[in-house]
Amino acid sequence: MDIRNIAIIAHVDHGKTTLVDRILHTTKVFRENQDSGELIMDNNDLERERGITIFSKNAAVNYKGIKINVIDTPGHSDFGGEVERVLKMADGVILLVDAFEGPMPQTRFVLQKALQLNLKPIVVINKVDKPNCRPDEVHDAVFELFFNLDATEEQLDFPTYYGSGKNGWFNDSLTEIEGIEPLLDGILKHVPEPVVNEGPVQMQITSLDYSSFLGRIAVGKVTRGSIKEAQQIALVQADGSIKKSKVKELYVFEGMGKRRTEEVVAGDLCAVVGLEDFNIGDTICDIDVPEALPVIAVDEPTMSMLFSINTSPFFGKEGKFVTSRHLRDRLFKETEKNLALKVEDSDSADSFLVYGRGILHLGVLIETMRREGYELTVGQPQVLVKTIDGKKHEPYENLVVDVPADFSGKVIDLVTQRKGEMLIMESKGEMQHLEFEIPSRGLIGLRSQMLTNTAGEAVMAHRFIDYKPWKGVIPGRNNGVLISKNQATTTAYSIDKLQDRGSFFVDPGEDVYIGQIIAEHIKPGDLVVNATEGKKLTNMRASGSDDSVRIVPKILMTLEECMEYIQDDECIEVTPKHIRLRKTLLNEEDRRKQSKSMKA
Repeated sequence: MDIRNIAIIAHVDHGKTTLVDRILHTTKVFRENQDSGELIMDNNDLERERGITIFSKNAAVNYKGIKINVIDTPGHSDFGGEVERVLKMADGVILLVDAFEGPMPQTRFVLQKALQLNLKPIVVINKVDKPNCRPDEVHDAVFELFFNLDATEEQLDFPTYYGSGKNGWFNDSLTEIEGIEPLLDGILKHVPEPVVNEGPVQMQITSLDYSSFLGRIAVGKVTRGSIKEAQQIALVQADGSIKKSKVKELYVFEGMGKRRTEEVVAGDLCAVVGLEDFNIGDTICDIDVPEALPVIAVDEPTMSMLFSINTSPFFGKEGKFVTSRHLRDRLFKETEKNLALKVEDSDSADSFLVYGRGILHLGVLIETMRREGYELTVGQPQVLVKTIDGKKHEPYENLVVDVPADFSGKVIDLVTQRKGEMLIMESKGEMQHLEFEIPSRGLIGLRSQMLTNTAGEAVMAHRFIDYKPWKGVIPGRNNGVLISKNQATTTAYSIDKLQDRGSFFVDPGEDVYIGQIIAEHIKPGDLVVNATEGKKLTNMRASGSDDSVRIVPKILMTLEECMEYIQDDECIEVTPKHIRLRKTLLNEEDRRKQSKSMKA
């Protein structure tokens, strides 16, 4: 069979999508004069804005008469659910490692999954054109990582390629050449052909696609037999139930798109149109011999958030979808394709508990929903707590920070305040490499504090390890907030008078409501203020005082920064045009009563 199925895995920002660009250009997927742009596979608006891959994607190229199915995967641990399922479609993996940073926490996570599935690894050490790069040391570190992950002798004997995706060359030595042909030859040589079992058709659905014309499309790898257009098939679901269905249309991947075909044989990836009510993990099989493949197991979520309808006075001004029914339908629809996400109904009919892998995982969902026209309120992220042997346990993470040596003391101080324990401290060129074990709770809000204290120089990454005993109280935000006293439009006159009390999140001329958080207080404790008072006009001229208003621009926070900033009595109002911070109870009297009852 002239097919190779390969997934590209790596830590975030090590160059996966750039490598896919090079493969697409080298195999002439585009015409000579066609402007394809960069990071071709990141075609989602959110991915382009953030510069990260969120969804795994497929492309197919032809090299020396052999079809190579390439799967680009996300590098961030919050999207690990995407990686776990698409690895089922591959027979080999390209492990991409930065020549300076070496193996990072996410490299370990995805490599472990690949080795468990017995995939053939090819190691590519990228960015060897960087200053301070250390390809030989990184190669040794990768070998050590393989060894620590109990790789077989065959897996330990991995081929290694060096190069620079940006400059468009890869070679099996450090000699710079033109082009990436040695790497493509290596894929043909080292990645095995798909293993094909004899027998009737079997295919596990590992991914979902959607088309406004065709509806939901099932994507997966045919592991046995062949699948044909108009064929009657059985769909075996996770609970063991069997549904009869029919294949309406069949597509294989070609270049960046799909091509319609009449038959797909075992070993190839395909997209099936016409199935109803299917989920990821279901098996398509012969109608007479319905044998299911093992269900895809995905790691459990580690964090939860309460999603509610928008209850602010500005409710319904901007969004198209504002009711609890809209919110519920959208969240449950998301769980069909987002395996690492779970949704549960809460005690209130207007609120839903959403479980995810981390702040970024949930943040991307909220951002997608607001762009689709939803209005909602989200509460403070909470880590999931388990009771093991009668004791309270919480998730712990391995935190890796690379920072200039001058700032390492500040980083250690920040992490230890949040109950982190240092495991490793070593020098990498001019940078200090620090590794900690820290409760997941301690990571919430840590990134922004760390970037402030290290002048933006710290590079941080983390991955989930395991549940361990509860570490006690972790200090939250030190400062209180300034809360709006009334509903009106802010004025420069009022904000100017209040600027010495705190840093503002709103500019003059913005509409605010009672209970909205408009600034961070310079001290602990909250303060209710009036930022909407206008200057009383008289016919007397005050010499020189009118032109002295100097307003500091407002602090702009991203959605993830807001999620990390809020405390348990606060929430975020998310609408298509605005992200506002507010108190859960807008009325000051209600907040007083609640704090008294909690003290009692």
